[in-house]
Amino acid sequence: MGFSRTQKPTNGVSTRWVALFCIASFFFGVLVVNRFWAIADPAKMDEEISSIRERQSKMSHPVLNCEKKENFVQAGDILSQVSQTHDVILTLDKTISSLEMQLAAARAVKGNSEEGSPVGTKSATEPLKERQKVFFVMGIITAFSSRKRRDSIRKTWMPKGEELRKLETEKGIIIRFVIGHSASPGGVLDRAIDAEEEQHKDFLRLNHVEGYHELSSKTQIYFSTAVSRWDADFYMKVDDDVHINIGMVGSTLARHRSKPRVYMGCMKSGPVLSQKGVKYQEPEYWKFGEEGNKYFRHASGQIYVISKDLATYISVNRNILHRYANEDVSLGSWFIGLDVEHIDDRSLCCGTPPDCEWKAQAGNPCAASFDWTCSGICKSVERMEEVHERCGEGDGAMWHTSF
Repeated sequence: MGFSRTQKPTNGVSTRWVALFCIASFFFGVLVVNRFWAIADPAKMDEEISSIRERQSKMSHPVLNCEKKENFVQAGDILSQVSQTHDVILTLDKTISSLEMQLAAARAVKGNSEEGSPVGTKSATEPLKERQKVFFVMGIITAFSSRKRRDSIRKTWMPKGEELRKLETEKGIIIRFVIGHSASPGGVLDRAIDAEEEQHKDFLRLNHVEGYHELSSKTQIYFSTAVSRWDADFYMKVDDDVHINIGMVGSTLARHRSKPRVYMGCMKSGPVLSQKGVKYQEPEYWKFGEEGNKYFRHASGQIYVISKDLATYISVNRNILHRYANEDVSLGSWFIGLDVEHIDDRSLCCGTPPDCEWKAQAGNPCAASFDWTCSGICKSVERMEEVHERCGEGDGAMWHTSF
């Protein structure tokens, strides 16, 4: 027989404590959901998650049937069981969240497989359970015309060859140049990237037609593709004219590892430009209110980071997320209305020497450096090596830093 709303259990213990005690053993049994980790079929995962949600919802409206055993339960025992039950509920929440992330990633894998790719992405069709668990993925957005920029990065802050593989296996850090394909797949531009990839093996190829006015779409596809390939804590976008200290980036991200929905970068709110023909003109300026208004707060496009939940959100909803003219504005708009923590970290947007040099000499190297006037390092091909020499954290920093 259960208690009515007005009845009190013995020893002055509230009805809710008895309710939690009575169903504690039930929820402990639910923890066998570990068997779900091997499931890669989105339909089956949907069913399993729904089943767990249904069981968990009973916590809010329990039906008590303790068979009058409440008279034999001491208050101390009940409180002990309440504590254990609370831990079970928290574990269930984390398990469900993880299952939902896997489900979303499974859908992304399936979507990539069904859409196909002109440049071939064998890994996009691999089973979900084979996704590599890593710390963070850094995608360096690049273009066909940026070979010299890529080489300047390879010569300075980005490891090459075996060092790049070692960074992945020992530190869980994935770094790739991100590029799509030309309007005529298989043409001379694509063949040039094929040859470069054969030499360096440091590209992430997207099912995307390259073009400056397609950066919002490219960003969206990058995050969706990265989620389908790697199970990372964070996903980062970097321009190919920015200097990075990998160890400092890792240390910065490690401080936010326990947070579920993080959007990190150098936050800004620039004017919405309505004049035709100007750089960064926003054709949909009218959506942002009266002329002269500013954008909502968002991370500057040179470098930003999002956590797994947000990258998965983009992957799941990529077909209905609106794309504005500027990709950093687009990304910021996708998170409006979500419970997201915006982190404004100015170490991600230091200036080039002397700014970053002074900070490095003080023992506080910057995570990223560029020139605001150029939206990157001015003349980056010629100056990347100088910036690295004067502002770099040291070649061994990333290996000696514990994440």
